[in-house]
Amino acid sequence: MAYVGIPKDLNKVKTKIAFNLTKRQLIGFCLAGIVSVPVYLNTRSVLGNDISMILLVLLAFPFLFMTFYEKDGLKAEEYFKAMYLHQFYQPKKRIKESEYIKQRKEEIRNAKQTKKKSRKVKSRSKKFKSK
Repeated sequence: MAYVGIPKDLNKVKTKIAFNLTKRQLIGFCLAGIVSVPVYLNTRSVLGNDISMILLVLLAFPFLFMTFYEKDGLKAEEYFKAMYLHQFYQPKKRIKESEYIKQRKEEIRNAKQTKKKSRKVKSRSKKFKSK
């Protein structure tokens, strides 16, 4: 009797639509073809077959890369977005949690002191106005 192995994690199983390709792969191939094939056909007579073919590959590569690249379960655009956010919006120097807590307590203490000072100034100004 033949047995078929079923993976325990079904999140990795992808639904195939046509030609044993996923919807994302079909869209990627179509976009690569729509962009690169007309350029190849139009430049073949001017630049020659070799250079036109290199141009076709260079134009199709970004689409195919975005279609197939996947790292740690993230698609290419999600991975690049995470790298961008990490690079430009994360602090370069990490602070220890205990130092961070001390810093926050000092900020809160300073904020309370400034509120008290502003209350005293307001109360004094009211006294002078009433006279």
